[in-house]
Amino acid sequence: MTGFSADWLERREPHDRRARNPRVLAAIRDRFADQASLSIVDLACGTGATLRALVDILPKHQHWRLVDNDLGLLARAKGAAESVAGSGGTVPRVTVTAIDLARDLEAALDGPVDLVTTSAFLDLVSEDWLERLVTEVAARRLPFHAALTYDGRLILDPSDDADATIVSAFNRHQTTDKGFGPALGPAAAGTAVRMFERLGWEVVQGASDWLIEAGDPLLKEIVGSLAGAARELVGVPQTTIDGWATRRSILVAAGRSTLQVGHLDIFACPTGRR
Repeated sequence: MTGFSADWLERREPHDRRARNPRVLAAIRDRFADQASLSIVDLACGTGATLRALVDILPKHQHWRLVDNDLGLLARAKGAAESVAGSGGTVPRVTVTAIDLARDLEAALDGPVDLVTTSAFLDLVSEDWLERLVTEVAARRLPFHAALTYDGRLILDPSDDADATIVSAFNRHQTTDKGFGPALGPAAAGTAVRMFERLGWEVVQGASDWLIEAGDPLLKEIVGSLAGAARELVGVPQTTIDGWATRRSILVAAGRSTLQVGHLDIFACPTGRR
């Protein structure tokens, strides 16, 4: 799959932590409130942000199996996880596993598992791969939590006449192959909800939007990413992209631009306890 640098993942983590949907987090907490211990598999774990976000709402005795295909990220995740302590004194037990999820998803789910998690990942996979994941999770009757799935909403303020063109181009770019076949991109979250609901599972969902204020260094980086994605596609005039990037960069540098990035969190559970 297309990789992400540890530095990028660390820069986005504070925004992710603030954005996670409280209703979805409460549903996860309530589901496992009566369990003394929990085994969690985190798919495409990156630097371990999901563990850090959930450690305080899960039972005290936690075993996390962090799965990724990037050995460098796994090493960072393992090191960071060893220093994690929940507010109630929780010190999770952590193992890391290098797995190519495009090829060996089933292996990632083998063994004792009570909960499957992932963050900022489903929009990178194809519909076929997502159906494979849902099928495997459902066959094992494993509650599933996917956070921060990009849903196609990008709202820039103040607005620019070319915003719609650039955002549309970025969303089309999000559907290119990221290593799992043609990516679902903005359609991923809704597709996952429908797949689980067709199985009769209960799905709790809620927005987890980034709200990036003027002056945030991440704004400049995202503007560059939007323009870069548009440049890689056929059909968007370079003059349109360059003009938009120049105007938006001036606003960002002047501290006069904000951004809302739409995400959806979901928590899907079988309707009966195992």
